[in-house]
Amino acid sequence: MTDQATAPVAATAANSTGEGGKSPKVRGFMADGRQRSWTAIIVMVVLCVLWTLPTVGLLVTSLRDRDSQAETGWWTALWTGGWTFENYRGVFEKAEIGTALLNSVIVAIPATIIPIMFAAFAAYAFAFMDFRGKDVLFIAIVAVMVVPIQVAFQPLLNFFGPNGIGISGQFIGVWILHTGFGMPLAMYTLRNYMATLPKTVIESAKIDGATHFQTFWRLIVPMSVPVIAAFAILQFLWVWNDLLIAKLFLSTDNSTVIVKLQGLLGAQGQGSELLPAGAFISMLIPMIVFFSMQRFFVRGLTSGAVKG
Repeated sequence: MTDQATAPVAATAANSTGEGGKSPKVRGFMADGRQRSWTAIIVMVVLCVLWTLPTVGLLVTSLRDRDSQAETGWWTALWTGGWTFENYRGVFEKAEIGTALLNSVIVAIPATIIPIMFAAFAAYAFAFMDFRGKDVLFIAIVAVMVVPIQVAFQPLLNFFGPNGIGISGQFIGVWILHTGFGMPLAMYTLRNYMATLPKTVIESAKIDGATHFQTFWRLIVPMSVPVIAAFAILQFLWVWNDLLIAKLFLSTDNSTVIVKLQGLLGAQGQGSELLPAGAFISMLIPMIVFFSMQRFFVRGLTSGAVKG
């Protein structure tokens, strides 16, 4: 009687498990057996469409002439026409977009690596080292994030100018600024992440005789790659899209792509038809960076969110 009762159950379990002991995906269910939420799927699809619409609109607008852009919306392009590639040719001719893109890369890469490198060292010190005034110093550094960066521009212009250290208009000045302005948030983010790492690993390294430098490079950095990469993406995007610092502290020859695009728009609105094309070109490198590091970005955002 027991064998007959358990036979259907065993057969059902065998069928559901399938070959190799792996549970197949059943229609309407996820791999772990939970039922799919169609409400969540629909909401996600709607959000993705809404998030993509501005980019699609920018692309369509960049392929329309000046009159079509001014008279009709981009969503009417299929039946109103006005298609042209002249906007892209005009951007390369008038904005020197190739040189501007190279300048943006020269600015963005060091301005991303340098603050994260110094912030990672500082975050390790605040998370795993004991020294006098650690908490007070950490609070003071975090409090700096409240101060608007615009209030520091005039003193820094004087300091970097000819009467100061004489680096105004050069790339190194912008690197220093983005390092100073980006480090507090980077240090705060990395320190909070490192504080969640298992202390037993650090204690084992100390027992084995590892120095702080060895512990940092061989243990902490490999375990912190997701959050470092996630913040690197954000820092790169902030620096790449920066207009104010690049416009104030870089010379005309070293202008970034954002500054060049802003210069396309004249006082009377001339050149406005070129801005969508230039903006779409300027998006290409950040999109490549984001999609190439997307897996690290997602892991960095979710790391430490669940314990156990």
